[in-house]
This record gives sequence, C-alpha cells and structure tokens, in this order.
Amino acid sequence: MTPKPASGSLQRKEVFAAWIFLAPALIALLLVAFWPLARTFYFSFTNATLDDPSIYDFIGWLNFTEIARDAQWWRAVGNTVLFTIVSVVLETLLGLGIALLLNQALPGRGALRAAILIPWSIPVVVSAKIWEWMLHDQFGIINNLLIGLGLVEHGIAWTATPSLVLGVVIFIDVWITTPFMVLLILAGLQTIPEEIHEAALVDGVPSWKRFWSITLPMLRPAIGVAVLFRALDAMRMFDLSYILAGNNERTMTISIYARNQLISFQETGLGSAASTWVFFVIALVAVLIIGALRLDRSTTAGR
Repeated sequence: MTPKPASGSLQRKEVFAAWIFLAPALIALLLVAFWPLARTFYFSFTNATLDDPSIYDFIGWLNFTEIARDAQWWRAVGNTVLFTIVSVVLETLLGLGIALLLNQALPGRGALRAAILIPWSIPVVVSAKIWEWMLHDQFGIINNLLIGLGLVEHGIAWTATPSLVLGVVIFIDVWITTPFMVLLILAGLQTIPEEIHEAALVDGVPSWKRFWSITLPMLRPAIGVAVLFRALDAMRMFDLSYILAGNNERTMTISIYARNQLISFQETGLGSAASTWVFFVIALVAVLIIGALRLDRSTTAGR
C-alpha cells in the first residue's frame, strides 16, 4: 500500500498552492495600490514640485503641520463630514424603505428592481450634468415647474447660491447612490427566513413589531456593510462636487483640497501630504465603523 502523506506536509502543499494562485492578484495590488501609496507617503516629507519632481529636499513633517494649520483644510474636513453624515443617513433610510417595498410580492416587481438601479448605473459626470441643466436658473425644468406652480417668482441659481450648493450636491448624491443601498439591503432581506415572519403572523404580532423585533435585528449586518461601503465612498467624494461647484469652499471636500494642492498649486510634496491626510482620515472612519459593527454584533450575540 502507498503510504499516505503526513497531514502537516499536505497542509503545507495546500498553503503553497494557495499562495501560487494568490500571487498574480497580490502583485497587481502591489503595483496598482501599494506602490503609488508608498510613493505618495514618501513625497509627503519633501518639498518636491511638479515643475521638476526629481529635485527636492526632505523637510520632515513640515507639510503635515502646514496643512493642519490651514483653515481651508478644516473647512474641507467639515464639508466632507457633513456631506457623509447627511447623505449616508438619507440613503440608508430611503434604501431601507424602498427595499422593504420591493421585497413584497408586487406586480412588476422585477421591472421595478431593474428600474431602481438606473440612477446608479449612469456615470456620475453624466448625472451631474443632467441635474445641472435641470437646475439651471433660466432654462432648467425644475425652476420652470416651481414658477408654474407659483412657488417662486423667478428662477433660483441652485448651484451658484452659496447657501444652497452643498444641499444640491447632497440631493444629487442621494439620487445617484440610494439604489446601491437598496441593492445591498434587499439582498439582506432575502436571507431572512420567511417562516419566522409567518410564525409571528400566526401569533398575532403586529406588523410594526415584526419589523422592529425580527426584520431590523436580522438586517443589521447587511445595513452595517452598506453603511460602511457608502461612508467610505462618501468620505473620498470628488467628482460630483467638483463638477457642480468647482473650487467653491462651501462644497470643497478633502479630496478636492488634495487635488488643488497637487495640480492647481503644483506642490507635489504638499499635495502628497494632503493625500496622506485623506488616507488616514478615511482609514480612521473605517476603523470606527468596523469597531461599531463588531460591538453591535457582540452585544447581539450576548443577548
């Protein structure tokens, strides 16, 4: 009889085979993500410029302290945090409501599920330009509708009014990204066994209590994952705000701030430091959200 290989040897072969299969993906990740990130972190300690990036001196933490003293940076941080909180909360609430509706046995439910994804499937640049024309103060359909209803006397410059522009950006982002939340929450809803709801219905449990005591607790992992992905995406938002308002300080995010330092002012070192700050801010948000999800999971398991 052929002797069987030892379990330790077999395990080492499986681990080696796993690394062989993972190697191409890890190499691609190293080239596409880690190498640029390392170079950005490296240049953040220099005074390099775009005129000649090969000529620079090491200046230590000077770029980081300069950004930390910049009032415009903290304004960008405040805009980003406000945008993230408001947009993610609205998208989560709307996504939950729409997902609950689409989870019901409605006629044409398949077509509705496909239609709800249309705003998310449109490129952000296209969506921003569509809404920019719709909100135009002279030719936009939104202003014409409001004037026709007698709600306003003349067109409102939605994207040019300082007090309105951030709200407009949030509104358009909610319109674009709510389908993403619907998709993830709907997937979570369909993992809940129908027998649980049927048993509660037979016991005479009201619909609101079934939602609060059964649906919502079992849906928390899906909502948590959706909020995590959406919050990280919102924290690094650049395109929508830049297209609609450019360098307007009322809508400037931390990503736009980093872009301005690197491209507009051609300060490679300062821009790299700003990009590094962006990375650490987003990483901090990710750690806080993941920690909150784990705490909630451990608390639920303890019950």
